[in-house]
Amino acid sequence: METTLVPAAPLPHDENARINALYRAAILDTDADQTLESAVDAVVQFMGAPIAAISLVDESRQWFLVKRGLQVDETPRDYALCAYAILDTIPLAVADTREDDRFRDNPLVTGEPHAIAYAGAPIILDCGTRIGSVCAIDNKPRNWTSNEIGKLQDIASLTGRRIDARRAELQRDPQRFMEFAMLGYSVDDEQAA
Repeated sequence: METTLVPAAPLPHDENARINALYRAAILDTDADQTLESAVDAVVQFMGAPIAAISLVDESRQWFLVKRGLQVDETPRDYALCAYAILDTIPLAVADTREDDRFRDNPLVTGEPHAIAYAGAPIILDCGTRIGSVCAIDNKPRNWTSNEIGKLQDIASLTGRRIDARRAELQRDPQRFMEFAMLGYSVDDEQAA
């Protein structure tokens, strides 16, 4: 079987700081709280998309903190449409990924989950780094409205604030701080710099 090379998204200019901020958030491979679960439910309801997620992009993978309509917990970063959404501070909207050179040969487009239309708003932390996105995906072409994109951006902003608040809570709770330190996370800016 012949393998098609998928063009991976370029790395953001602040990749090292971005990865440090993601790890300081101590959110990878954890359970989402009800606020974030509700945020993704709101994306599904408002946008009428069969797939919605909060996607976090680390060095080698895209991990779904919350997902609706997806059967996997993560994908390789090279396949992640959200890896393109973190390249800018404004949302990325693609009406038909099959007509976009960045995505047309992507296994997530050509196979399950058939990500034909994509909209992703970057999750931006207080420090200014983009650690992932809140995204909506449809399995048919779709022109995303400015109202839908605005709502997606609002939910991504809420998500960033919630992740920042979670990190601040960890810093105030010595027991939880130690538990995360034992797992290898650093939630202290000075230690992670």
